[in-house]
Amino acid sequence: MKRLTGILLIATSAAAFGTLAIFGKFAYAAGVDTFTVLFLRFGLSAAFMTVILLLRREPFPRGRILAQLIGMGALGYVGQSFMYMTAIKYASSGLVALLLYLYPMFVFILSMVVLREKATAVKIIALALALGGSALTVDPNGGQLIGALMAIAAALIYSIYIIVGTNVMKHVSAVQSSTVIFASAGLVYGALTFANGPHFPVDSSGWLAVLGIVALSTIIPVVTFLAGLERIGPTNAAMLSTLEPVVTVLLAAWLFGEKLTPIVTLGGGLILAAVLILTRAEMQSNDVSGI
Repeated sequence: MKRLTGILLIATSAAAFGTLAIFGKFAYAAGVDTFTVLFLRFGLSAAFMTVILLLRREPFPRGRILAQLIGMGALGYVGQSFMYMTAIKYASSGLVALLLYLYPMFVFILSMVVLREKATAVKIIALALALGGSALTVDPNGGQLIGALMAIAAALIYSIYIIVGTNVMKHVSAVQSSTVIFASAGLVYGALTFANGPHFPVDSSGWLAVLGIVALSTIIPVVTFLAGLERIGPTNAAMLSTLEPVVTVLLAAWLFGEKLTPIVTLGGGLILAAVLILTRAEMQSNDVSGI
């Protein structure tokens, strides 16, 4: 049951993360710049999670765990998002998205090296399907080398974030960890925002987009990802997260009328196949351990 819950949590996280690009388009259309939207995203999320933490009467993390959580937010999330947002200035969004989704492979390798996780045939097959599906789902049109390198750096930073989070989540709850991560990222982006001059939404639709980013694209996915990570491990969590581009493509087709080509549909099918293979393997593993 624990592993099934973990799978559902990661699937929820991926689906929620998939809304970020959609809300982001609406926020940018309302005059918000990158630093401001990221400051609002993490700052408001931190304020909300702090209230939840106090209502639950959970202690604030301390010591080494607190330092690791600050690193996950101030270095991990900030570094990954900065590299990603800068990369799309030098390369196509499709190419950047494709290279970002190398992170399940990086997590797989780091898990074996750092966490001594075993490389099973099921994980290798699921990884190949997920990577292939991601490659077909996005549209890589090329770009400058610096953009590609920044996208790869974003994938590597996020992979390290996941590996560090695997250990941290053994000591704190998803609420405790999310609060510190959001606050750390929010402080960094707050400083960058006011150093460059804030650009807040110019109308109510822009603020609604920001609230969507906070609630649906940040709080829900990060909390559920961290909770699921503790239950099913980093490699499975990373591979299941490849559901995210499928959700983004479907939402874009629904809201913006973007066409679903046969290649994109095939890519989504491969990702779903990888998810089903992993889910079945995890359920069988859960059944065996419960005997």
